[in-house]
Amino acid sequence: MKILDLGTIESDSPLLIFGGPYSNLEATQALLSEAKKRNIPSTRIICTGDIAAYCADPRKTSEVLKESGVYAIQGNCEQSLMNQEDDCNCGFDGDSACSIIAKQWFNHCQKEMTNDIRDWYRSLPDYISFSYGGKKFTVVHGSFTNINEFIFSSDSEETKLKQIEASNSDAIICGHNGIPSTQIWGDKCWHNAGAIGMPANDGTPRGWYSLIKSNTQGTISFEHHALDYDHQTAQKKVIENNLPRGYADCLETGLWPSIDILPDAEKNLTGKALDPQTINWSV
Repeated sequence: MKILDLGTIESDSPLLIFGGPYSNLEATQALLSEAKKRNIPSTRIICTGDIAAYCADPRKTSEVLKESGVYAIQGNCEQSLMNQEDDCNCGFDGDSACSIIAKQWFNHCQKEMTNDIRDWYRSLPDYISFSYGGKKFTVVHGSFTNINEFIFSSDSEETKLKQIEASNSDAIICGHNGIPSTQIWGDKCWHNAGAIGMPANDGTPRGWYSLIKSNTQGTISFEHHALDYDHQTAQKKVIENNLPRGYADCLETGLWPSIDILPDAEKNLTGKALDPQTINWSV
C-alpha cells in the first residue's frame, strides 16, 4: 500500500478534484484549461484515477496528465494496464453488458501503452492524504478497502462511515462510479467529484469535476461543476478506432450503454440532467 501524504494544504484557495479521464483527451485538455482560467496550479489538483479507459486516446491522455504535474492515484485501470493483465478489473459482473464490451476498449488501451506510461502508473500512489480547512481527507479510487468497489450515493451511510473510519480520516474523496455526489453526516463527509471523460448518465454530454473551498466562516464547501468540452471530436475518434459504439453514443446522448452496475435509485435518475450545486460542511 502506497500513500502519498501531502501534509497540510493551505486553505487560502480552492482544490480541484476530478476523476475518470477515461482516455478522453478533449475532456482532459478542457479540464486543465478550466484550472488555468481559475488560476489553480497543478499542486492543488487531484485525479481520482481511471486515466485510461473507454475512449480513443489512452496514451496521449496519460502523457498530458503526466506532463501537467497534477496529483493522481492509481485506479483499477492503471493497475491492470501497468501489470499487463487480461481485463480492466472494473468490478463488473462477469456476464454483464459492461464486462462484455470492456474487453474491446481494454485491448485498445493495452496496445496504446508504452513502458514510460506503465512506469508512471507504477509511480502513482494507492491513496493520497492531506489536511485542509482543519479536516483530514483521504483520496481513494473505489473505496479505502477495495479499489474497484462501487459505492453510490444511495448506498448506506453505514457503508461509507466504515470506510471513513478505516481510512482514519474525516472525509473520503472517491472516484470509480462516475456520478458526482457529496454527503455529510456531522463531522464526516463522503465526496465524489464524478468523471470528466464520460457523462454521468444524466442525458447531457457534460463531464463533472469539483472545487473544494475553505472559508473564514468555519465551513468547507464542495462545488460540483459541469465540464463542457468538444465531445463531438472525442466521439468521432471512438468511432474511427472501432471502439464500442455504445460509448461513442454516450458521449453525445449522455446515456450509459449499460446500467447494470447501478442500484435502483440511480437507475431511476437515468436521463435526468444534473444541476451544478454547492454543499457546505460546517467544521
